[in-house]
Amino acid sequence: MVERERDEGEAIALTGGGGGQLQQEGSVPGKAEGERDGKERDAEDEREEEKDRGDDEAAWSEIRLAIEELSPAQRRGGGGGAGDGKPAAASPPTLPFLALSHLLLRVLDKIGPTMAVLRLDVQRNIERLQELYLLDPAKYSTLTEIVEKEVKEGTARKVDSCARAVLWLARSMDFTIALLQRLEEDSDLAQLVEAAYEIALKLMPERRIFTSFLLGMGQDCSALKDDIERLVLLLRPLLDDIHSMMAKFRLDRLKST
Repeated sequence: MVERERDEGEAIALTGGGGGQLQQEGSVPGKAEGERDGKERDAEDEREEEKDRGDDEAAWSEIRLAIEELSPAQRRGGGGGAGDGKPAAASPPTLPFLALSHLLLRVLDKIGPTMAVLRLDVQRNIERLQELYLLDPAKYSTLTEIVEKEVKEGTARKVDSCARAVLWLARSMDFTIALLQRLEEDSDLAQLVEAAYEIALKLMPERRIFTSFLLGMGQDCSALKDDIERLVLLLRPLLDDIHSMMAKFRLDRLKST
């Protein structure tokens, strides 16, 4: 019970405060509905504001936030290596995957309006997966549990399934990795995106401008390159686990429609 409440709290924080109903349902009987709850909410709001101010001051890039998100997942075994240096098979954790998906949205925002269609698709997939997760964070703590549920129900291949959402979010992260790894190449951003995603795009910012968007405060291009390499090393095992899981359930070749 304690573990589930903790997971729900993390998920609520992830969604930006959309879990007010869960918080009310979990309130302690006997409290005064007015003053005490109001004070607690005020105190919680102040703590969140202080955290936000600290985040703004740190001005971390999305890449460094992703690295920070992946590191605990690695320690929990969500992609840890075996003795031979190869990643051990793992059940991909849901909550870090959702957090990474939200960071993906922020990267797409930096590319510009050309990514509007892809961004909308990513947003819908996040919401679909998030909705199921919040129903029972303990039960759906891993993506394998979510996909396995739908496979048993015979709904995994449906257009609005969570299994399809997991697959396309993973593919979107594959695209992001390919794009970031090509930033050092001597070509403009439109060509990089086309090479990574195999589509022709317009209205792209210049590569140097996009690179500056990715930099955190006080961070230079050399540090960004190191961060990208570290992110790829951390994210690739998680994506490999997800693709292996989808292949196990014969869902790895699903198309968009």
